[in-house]
Amino acid sequence: MTTESRSSHQCCWLGSPSRYQTWLQLVWVLLVGMSLGTWAQQGTQPQSIKIEGDITLGGLFPVHSRGPAGVPCGEVKREKGIHRLEAMLYALDQINSDPDLLPNITLGARILDTCSRDTYALEQSLTFVQALIQKDNSDVRCSNGEPPIIPKPERVVGVIGASGSSVSIMVANVLRLFSIPQISYASTAPELSDNSRYEFFSRVVPPDSYQAQAMVDIVKAMGWNYVSTLASEGNYGESGVDAFLQISREAGGLCIAQSIKIPREPRPGEFEKIIKRLMETSNARGVIIFANEDDIKRVLQTAKKANLTGHFLFVGSDSWGAKNSPIQDLEDVAEGAVTILPKRASIDGFDQYFTSRSLENNRRNIWFAEFWEDDFKCKLTRPGIKYELGRRKCTGEERISQNSQYEQEGKVQFVIDAVYAMAHALHSMHIDLCPGYMGVCEKMDPVEGRMLLQYIRSVNFNGSAGTGVMFNENGDAPGRYDIFQYQLSNVSNPGYRLIGQWTNHLRLNSEEMQWSGGDRKIPESVCSFPCESGERKKMVKGVPCCWHCELCDGYQYLLDEFSCDMCPFDMRPLENRTGCRPTPIIKLEWSSPWAIIPVFLAILGILATSGVIITFIRFNDTPIVRASGRELSYVLLTGIFLIYLITFLMIAEPSTAVCAFRRLLLGLGMSISYSAMLTKTNRIYRIFEQGKKSVTPPKFISPTSQLIITFILISVQVLAVFIWFGVMPPHTIIDYEEQKPPNPEFARGVLKCDMSDLSLILCLSYSIVLMITCTVYAIKSRGVPETFNEAKPIGFTMYTTCIVWLAFVPIFFVCCLSSHICFLLYSQDILPPLY
Repeated sequence: MTTESRSSHQCCWLGSPSRYQTWLQLVWVLLVGMSLGTWAQQGTQPQSIKIEGDITLGGLFPVHSRGPAGVPCGEVKREKGIHRLEAMLYALDQINSDPDLLPNITLGARILDTCSRDTYALEQSLTFVQALIQKDNSDVRCSNGEPPIIPKPERVVGVIGASGSSVSIMVANVLRLFSIPQISYASTAPELSDNSRYEFFSRVVPPDSYQAQAMVDIVKAMGWNYVSTLASEGNYGESGVDAFLQISREAGGLCIAQSIKIPREPRPGEFEKIIKRLMETSNARGVIIFANEDDIKRVLQTAKKANLTGHFLFVGSDSWGAKNSPIQDLEDVAEGAVTILPKRASIDGFDQYFTSRSLENNRRNIWFAEFWEDDFKCKLTRPGIKYELGRRKCTGEERISQNSQYEQEGKVQFVIDAVYAMAHALHSMHIDLCPGYMGVCEKMDPVEGRMLLQYIRSVNFNGSAGTGVMFNENGDAPGRYDIFQYQLSNVSNPGYRLIGQWTNHLRLNSEEMQWSGGDRKIPESVCSFPCESGERKKMVKGVPCCWHCELCDGYQYLLDEFSCDMCPFDMRPLENRTGCRPTPIIKLEWSSPWAIIPVFLAILGILATSGVIITFIRFNDTPIVRASGRELSYVLLTGIFLIYLITFLMIAEPSTAVCAFRRLLLGLGMSISYSAMLTKTNRIYRIFEQGKKSVTPPKFISPTSQLIITFILISVQVLAVFIWFGVMPPHTIIDYEEQKPPNPEFARGVLKCDMSDLSLILCLSYSIVLMITCTVYAIKSRGVPETFNEAKPIGFTMYTTCIVWLAFVPIFFVCCLSSHICFLLYSQDILPPLY
């Protein structure tokens, strides 16, 4: 072969270049250039597993972890790598041995390692599309001048994988260009549901939008309203948190204290800063975490180092799930963590298959030897490989079934379901395109990718765990999740415990939940605690879950949780201020000291007055009684009797009749007394004044005349009272302002007659006029002869009465005014309360 044939080993274009040739070639040049450059640095072509078959499926698995800087791959990954890869091999074995599924058709595979790195996975995935790249080999000739015989390249019809969402996104962008369907067993980023960008992507696990909805439901079911979020940088973490934030905003009642992103390459001290930021809002104990295993582990380590064990309450996504690796040696920090995982089941057939694998019977898995060394901590003799000192040599007699470290990883189920979904789609396609044909017919050689995608989206079968496998129009599987809690205390078998399920709605068994120290009560993660009874919420601006509590004071009650309102004037708030209650009604009771003393004095006065009246009646015709002016004396004694009698009306329970008699008798008793006194003093004054001028007696000094004058004076008071009755009929009122102190517990309504302080004085004003007039005549009569001894006692009586009245009226009004001023000051909180 000539030098021109050196590239004859390269694959050629088999597909038609008419539609995409120009721009696909451009993409190919860019990708291949990058890929070849990387492979040249490594000095070798990428390793892969090749399983021969009539139809070849691609496989992408993170067999190794991400390597340090400059190295693409790191340590072998058991659960996410080897276990899942073996699950695909197991599924292929099962399908190829099933006479009812793809009969006489053998499924093969080309399985690659992504090394948990999206860029490396992109380079690896180019292997799947090489068969679709048509190259011009017209200038290639063998040494004899004949065109070279180029073997038919391997064609991958569909890809199983990848694991990480960022890897799947990178690979999907390439596979879409070549119409290769892809079914992922673990990628859950909501971004991949965009059918316009990732139309050839499907997955047997639900997207994180379902997971985020489930996590929002869990948080709300636990009564939390203030949480923080942690996300690993990348599609999985960021899109998961974004979905959680969006759903929580739409649902309402949930606030985010901190939303923190963990850098892809965290610098030293980065996790200490993250824990410090979380503690800035320490009330937000709940932490929603969408992160990879390494980031989860470092968060837990840093929290433990900061002595915050038991403070944070983690709600982990399916990347945490029910795995032990992220919490190894950190169980006390992870205690109480609630995690979510797509509904899964252990596959007994796979357990038997995997535990029977050995170095002798599993040579098709080129990474199995590396897994064997890592799992059994031994070394195999291989050229060019250096081993750590102290490792024993592998005997080959080790058995996985004897290794207690093996535990079936939950997503093994989804790998098997993904392979079976592809097989069922190919089976349906074969029935339609190759009816009755044994093997692959011409219509399926090659398999048209867009048509296969339609069959994939139409599959509906019971998967390996007995649950239905199907896809919606976006290629997403239905949301079915198990909810776990990591429990450490007071259980016979510490570990993850199933506490609920989510299938479009949450079913959470809160009685099965257990927290740090074995506590059964769900801890709180709230910005503000509920207000006490009678306190309103004053919201913090911009944070609907945070508030300050303010007491409804004075006569206010809690109208709703955000506002207080004044009780009606005749009511006072309940003790817990959740409503109003009627203000108690009081009146002056006969048993009150304020009633007993006046009643006692009134009785003494009535007895004394009655005694004088009886004495006057008994000695009515004696000279001394006649000389005292017995007619006016009887009138005077009647007025005095009424004055004492009004005491009982003032204490009696107010009613319309009692109020009417109060109006009538309050001023009547005094007007009778002062009318009699005025008539008597006027008579004395006129007699002595007339005697100075002539011996003719003055007019109207007879007893009859005196009585008429007295009754005329009295009738003025009676007339005024009856006019008052007509203008304002007597009635009772309840005064709620008289005894309304700042403390509503001491508020009382006073039942009394509708007589204001001013009307009381006006009622007595006529008596005051009579009293002043009487006093004037008493002063004028002070010069009467000493033998006429009646004038001086009358004068003394009127002087003292004037003094008492002159003192009473100002004091009465000043006290009333002061009481109103004090109440105003108390109501405005200017003066401290008395109670």
